[in-house]
Amino acid sequence: MTLIRTFAALLLSVLAAAPALAQERRVPSSPAEIKLSYAPIVQRVQPAVVNVYAAKMVQNHNPFLDDPIFRKFFGLQGGPQEQMQRSLGSGVMVDPSGLVVTNVHVIEGADEVKVSLSDKREFEAEIMLKDTRSDLAVLKLKNVKEKFATLDFANSDELMVGDVVLAIGNPFGVGQTVTHGIISALARTQVGITDYQFFIQTDAPINPGNSGGALVDMTGRLAGINTAIYSRSGGSQGIGFAIPANMVRVVVASAKSGGKAVKRPWLGAKLQAVTPEIAESLGLRSPTGALVASVVPNSPAARAGLKESDLITAIDGQAIEDPNAFDYRFATRPLGGSAEVEVQRGGKPVKLAMPLETAPDGGRNEIVISGRSPFQGARVANISPALADELHLDADTEGVVIVEPGDGTPAANVGFQKGDIIMAVNSQRIGKTSELEKASRDTARVWRITLLRAGQQINVTLGG
Repeated sequence: MTLIRTFAALLLSVLAAAPALAQERRVPSSPAEIKLSYAPIVQRVQPAVVNVYAAKMVQNHNPFLDDPIFRKFFGLQGGPQEQMQRSLGSGVMVDPSGLVVTNVHVIEGADEVKVSLSDKREFEAEIMLKDTRSDLAVLKLKNVKEKFATLDFANSDELMVGDVVLAIGNPFGVGQTVTHGIISALARTQVGITDYQFFIQTDAPINPGNSGGALVDMTGRLAGINTAIYSRSGGSQGIGFAIPANMVRVVVASAKSGGKAVKRPWLGAKLQAVTPEIAESLGLRSPTGALVASVVPNSPAARAGLKESDLITAIDGQAIEDPNAFDYRFATRPLGGSAEVEVQRGGKPVKLAMPLETAPDGGRNEIVISGRSPFQGARVANISPALADELHLDADTEGVVIVEPGDGTPAANVGFQKGDIIMAVNSQRIGKTSELEKASRDTARVWRITLLRAGQQINVTLGG
């Protein structure tokens, strides 16, 4: 009984003191206690995070203006009306000379790009490089001579689920904002945003306007570029995605070298996912890895000894869960030298030295079709191994492909899509861009076009 009374008295004294403890406020007494706040990290990295404003002029055509009676009645002028369309995003300073990395979708189609620093100063910027495959773009501030604060890159391969991260950007245009959370998942490969499906998932609140902003670790280094959210309402629901810093590093390095396109290693093989049925047939415990469906002759894969039906399980010691994971891992390898690719062949492990070299891109002859035809405004090119790799076409595909139909062009209005392969026009076989350019000058009133889209042949008749 004495022990029970003693415990009860102790409990009552603690409860009585609780309100006073809850209201206690004091200044941190040591450097170790200061680390309990994120403020030192934020103060260090905030100057390197910027706001990106993009503007483009669009034609806003009102069909009622085609009616002269309507125009006269309301006193309106005919013709299309120009309207300035603006978008807002974020960016990260990655070089003291004024290089900023952001998302392509933030500045896509922009006629004018401006960057606003955390101290409210504003600069015009030019687009140095756009890499649509990763949705990353590099900007350069114009007419600047000072040195700017930057963020160092983290090694995103060292991140772990549960690590605390901060997201910094300009959500909804309210101004620079910091949110915090943890890394919820790594190597998300089924997001469907870019060609390289390999994202950091975080529950740090990310909203519209955060795109292109920084995801930083607790050392103040750039872990990734915030790019997308999963949302049913348009706002943050705790699922955000960031492009890993190791991919960002590759794109920035290409811009610094003066390149207009990112050069990446070329495998020269077609990979497919391992289904549960395939895993069972191969005697695997789980459906993981990337299965080799075909190998291009004389490609790096062929020279390394990769064979059809090989199962890729790792690259440079990093496990490969699926083809998307391999694409990312391989694309972030530096050119030159080789990578060690581990495969399962006939149930036995095999290690291959894979050359890290770019795909041949000769004879591309990229042009924009200008003749009055259904192809007008489309950018087309001869298919090279590099272009086939970029557009996810079979490596042995030949002919002319639509690289970009163009915004608001006749080609886009007809319905042509990026990656369409033009096989024939009015019964004339098309094998080169010069042949398509010649065919587009025809004065035919009816256009019979044969094209290949996603492996399916489509016959189209226009006009008449």
